[in-house]
Amino acid sequence: MSETIVITPITAEGFAPFGDLLDCAGAPDKLINQGKCGRYHDRASLDFTDGRAGLSLFKAELRRLPLTLDMMERHPQGSQAFIPMSHDAFVVICAEDAGNRPGKPRAYLTEPGQAINFHRNTWHGVLTPISGSGLFAVVDRIGAGENLEEHWFDTAYQVVEG
Repeated sequence: MSETIVITPITAEGFAPFGDLLDCAGAPDKLINQGKCGRYHDRASLDFTDGRAGLSLFKAELRRLPLTLDMMERHPQGSQAFIPMSHDAFVVICAEDAGNRPGKPRAYLTEPGQAINFHRNTWHGVLTPISGSGLFAVVDRIGAGENLEEHWFDTAYQVVEG
């Protein structure tokens, strides 16, 4: 019998152990472009062991809830930022490390206009858009060497709406 994980709204504080919540909350750090553009400066901690930061585009299929979670992955050599290219929410699944395997997963729902950056070596689920285009800009490590570890659960979890 699978265990249920209930999706909760994402907050910067709740997501902090796993990464950075990227949004335009609060006042901008400064105004630029003749005062017509607010700059929310340096919102993600990009972290790479070597290589360089690269910008890629991901086109993911939309998912339906409930979602079966049978695998999580992590990237030991670099952080990974997911920036939706439509004004739509998406589901973020992550877990603390429990002896080189994921602990109990947590699931968050972003608000439209939010993005996330996973810290290096953070266990996370696959890209999970639930509405919109499924198109994301992704900033992650480009370089030699293996940067992907997967863990398959013996018993899948069911991720459900909160």
